[in-house]
Amino acid sequence: MTFNEEVQSSEALQTTTGAGSGIEGRSPWRLAWERLRRDKVALASGVVIILLVLIAIFAGVISDLIGHPPKQQYYDEGLTEAGVPIGPNSQFWFGTDNVGRDVLVRIAYGARISLFIGVVASGIATATGVLIGILAGYFGGIVDSILARTMDVVLSMPFLLFAVALAAIFSPSLKIVIGVISFFTFASVGRIVRGQTLSIKEREYVEAARSLGASDSRIMLRDVLPNVVAPVIVYASLLIPIAIIFAASLSFLGLGVPPENAAWGNMLAGALQSYTVAPWLFLFPGGAILITTLAFNLLGDGIRDALDPRFERLMQHGSED
Repeated sequence: MTFNEEVQSSEALQTTTGAGSGIEGRSPWRLAWERLRRDKVALASGVVIILLVLIAIFAGVISDLIGHPPKQQYYDEGLTEAGVPIGPNSQFWFGTDNVGRDVLVRIAYGARISLFIGVVASGIATATGVLIGILAGYFGGIVDSILARTMDVVLSMPFLLFAVALAAIFSPSLKIVIGVISFFTFASVGRIVRGQTLSIKEREYVEAARSLGASDSRIMLRDVLPNVVAPVIVYASLLIPIAIIFAASLSFLGLGVPPENAAWGNMLAGALQSYTVAPWLFLFPGGAILITTLAFNLLGDGIRDALDPRFERLMQHGSED
């Protein structure tokens, strides 16, 4: 049973049992939450994400407690006499970079930038993809042809080449990074929503609403949109780590966030100068990217299994066979 069918069966159960029957039907969202709570990996990933969010929010507090601003260069304490970065010690827990800045503080500020880009770019891409996917799937015909071909063109465009072209025209900035990532990721959401809408618009309750004189906008908002929420939530949770990786890649190539900002991609790019004598310059920002993307991916897998338990059962039966 899919999530949409579970929604309808739950509503039917609550309608037929009534208030006085003593049987209380549980909503599919509550059932999904109960499944998610039993997934220890997803819960652990959620805890990690919450910790990352807290680090990002309180990056300034961490900087004040340590006493090292993110852009402060400690030439005397943070570099050796030969100009080599200092390794992790009691004063600089994650060591220093090539110009004597505290790596720990910059990791915290980098979490703020990465999570902001990931959430905002994914939110824009998801909202755009949902709008275009519903319009294409519901109206069909020439509207579907134009919007579907547009999404195909976007998916076929090489990401890095397009980013390089934009960087040649505009200077690196946070807005350009968010815009590029949103543009290259909305089409995948749109194709999923379009496929769901094509199936939903043929259902009996949609035909009934149309026969009663409901407008197209009302049907899309009241009947179609609620039934595509579950797959959109799953895909949006998996889209955030993709956006974080894209942002780090652009910054590493010098096409993303301005180099003076404490972005994880910028830190990895700076580590190229002295990675042989200061491996922690790769280890800590690379580890931060790995932990963040892995946590979001595992949480997304848990949400998917909670909303569609049939998929997990099919996978288990397939492995047994």
